[in-house]
Amino acid sequence: MDLAPEELQFLSIPDILRESISIPKRSPKTFYLVTLTLIFPLSFAILAHSLFTHPLISQLQSPFNDPSQTSHEWTLLLLIQFCYLLFLFAFSLLSTAAVVFTVASLYTAKPVSFPSTLSAIPRVFRRLFLTFLWVSLLMVLYNSLIFLSLLLLVVALDTQNSLLLFLAVFVLLALFLVAHVYITALWHLASVVSVLEPVYGLAAMRKSYELLKGRTRYAAVLVAGYLVVCGLISGVFSVVVVHGGDAYGVFARIVVGGFLVGLLVVVNLVGLLVQSVFYYVCKSYHHQGIDKSALHDHLGGYLGEYVPLKSSIQMENLDV
Repeated sequence: MDLAPEELQFLSIPDILRESISIPKRSPKTFYLVTLTLIFPLSFAILAHSLFTHPLISQLQSPFNDPSQTSHEWTLLLLIQFCYLLFLFAFSLLSTAAVVFTVASLYTAKPVSFPSTLSAIPRVFRRLFLTFLWVSLLMVLYNSLIFLSLLLLVVALDTQNSLLLFLAVFVLLALFLVAHVYITALWHLASVVSVLEPVYGLAAMRKSYELLKGRTRYAAVLVAGYLVVCGLISGVFSVVVVHGGDAYGVFARIVVGGFLVGLLVVVNLVGLLVQSVFYYVCKSYHHQGIDKSALHDHLGGYLGEYVPLKSSIQMENLDV
């Protein structure tokens, strides 16, 4: 990001994407290793886990399934799902920590290397984990509210009027999707705040909420676009690779599967880069200056370096 901080607020969505895509060129080796060790396993797991769960689900749904094997298959399915979610959670936070830290180091002209990024991750991970717990609590409460609303809606409406019921459910689900996109944007921005500012958890979410003001539409477009692309990739993978045994040969499924995993790796990397750049855009929009020297010291604290007292006030608002 070679633009002056006060100019970042004028970036459009295509400009944000261009800035994000150009960042790895400044330290290609570091981003290559981060992608290979963190983002690739994450992307592969997202797509490939269905290859293990699909046969089990098919067996459980089969009318010819041996009842004596059902308990074993359910146990195996739940174990696979638990390991998958644990892996997904861990590598998602690790990837976020690595990319946000590396982008911030480049922004402050701090020397960047893969070992330094790895050494910073343990301290960053704790902050991201606490923020993630608060976001998860928010999602559980919100999903419970939506489910209760749907249940009350079905009970309250005359179920004989199928058109009215369909429209009501459609509107409620649309509101759910809009709020889901907003909460996702809130979480992604709060993750960056947790790494770059001396706040995390609920405080990071409050700060993220303030930063999103005035840039909510940008955030919604970026998050919705990311979710749609990921959904399309997962859909094609499911149709061709997971369920395409009769229509596609083994070689075609391997080629398509490999291509889709590579595509998802690129999408996830760009998504994390956009997440970082968007933070600086929001800071600029709200005229909150970033003291690069203080941020430099703050990042050094993750590496065990001496942190001057001034680093604790690195994110004071400044009129630009």
